[in-house]
Amino acid sequence: MTAIVESPIDGALTTAESVLSARAGTPVALSDPEDLGGSGRSIVVRARVSKNPVSTHRTLVIKSLGAEDDPESFHREVAAYQYATALPSESRPGPQLIAHDPVRRVIVLSDLGTGAAMTDLLGGTDTEEVSRAVSAWGQALGRMHAATVGGEEDFNALLRRSHARSFEGVPTRWAKRVVAELPGVARSLRVEVPESVSHRLATAVGLFAEGEFRAFSPSDVGPENILINADGVRFMDYEWGGFRDAVLDVAYGLVTFGEHLGPRSAAVRAELETALVDAWRSEAESMWPALGDDRAVADLIASARLLWVWCSTVVFVGASDSGPTDAAEESMLSHDWAITTADPVVACQRWDELAVASERLAGDNPRMAELAAFSGAFAAALRRDWLS
Repeated sequence: MTAIVESPIDGALTTAESVLSARAGTPVALSDPEDLGGSGRSIVVRARVSKNPVSTHRTLVIKSLGAEDDPESFHREVAAYQYATALPSESRPGPQLIAHDPVRRVIVLSDLGTGAAMTDLLGGTDTEEVSRAVSAWGQALGRMHAATVGGEEDFNALLRRSHARSFEGVPTRWAKRVVAELPGVARSLRVEVPESVSHRLATAVGLFAEGEFRAFSPSDVGPENILINADGVRFMDYEWGGFRDAVLDVAYGLVTFGEHLGPRSAAVRAELETALVDAWRSEAESMWPALGDDRAVADLIASARLLWVWCSTVVFVGASDSGPTDAAEESMLSHDWAITTADPVVACQRWDELAVASERLAGDNPRMAELAAFSGAFAAALRRDWLS
């Protein structure tokens, strides 16, 4: 007799059915699995709910963590989904957590459906439609941030309940390690790092642990992880969800959306960057009146943007041999971030965009002129060494 070996996707469905049935107190059956991909050894599947008398969900999304993956990432992700699911529906940034099992490491989520991918919308030919999508992105960030101000203790309580080790400090350690690579790389490229640039990077690193605009974030809020459906903008990756300064999310968006815009003029790109920031501020300023200070906000966003641009560059210039300090940091380093690019042309383009944006603001803020000069020089040196 030939043994029938269950495929990983079928195994994920079987586990999800068991978890859902135990939760509902009645048998639940899933069918028609659709592989949505996954990172590492994890499996992400959309399935039709073919039998569930106590739920109106027609389809669900199942995420099954691989046996070799860091179990701490599962606990962090569950805590993030639990926290976000408890938010009012108008502020909820993504799918609802339906069920989970910490032993079998499976997460069952509501299905956001197909909708429109932000990456596709950004590449569209209708500039007005692109602007609306970018503004909706900024508004969704602002609503989420405003709704979660002061909620960090609640989130930490969920982490403790899941018996996960606290990952407080991991993003800061990761950012410090990445920033520490810049002086050596700059010397090899014969580019001087001004003291003001080093100060900006130190400020940006500090935004992970503290900051005036602290709120919840899924963390990886780039266009690859955004879907727009009937409910608006939805963020889809919560593996590193947690609390940090909201400015990091805005800067992350500014760095990651440019490569998807296609051949647009500098003026249009500038308008879209302004649209994202203004839409975010329009939703969040009621909670943080300090966002009314145009110059201070622009300066802080520029510092966070500098950090993200450098983070996307260190992949190509190489890092020191010092290994991660623990499993959580290793997990963060290996995560498939939207900020990560395999194309050196994109990395150079991000430095150019930072230079242009900084120069545009230099009239109102002389500190921006030095950042613009450094960014332009760094982009030129990278092109000389990488692309010539």
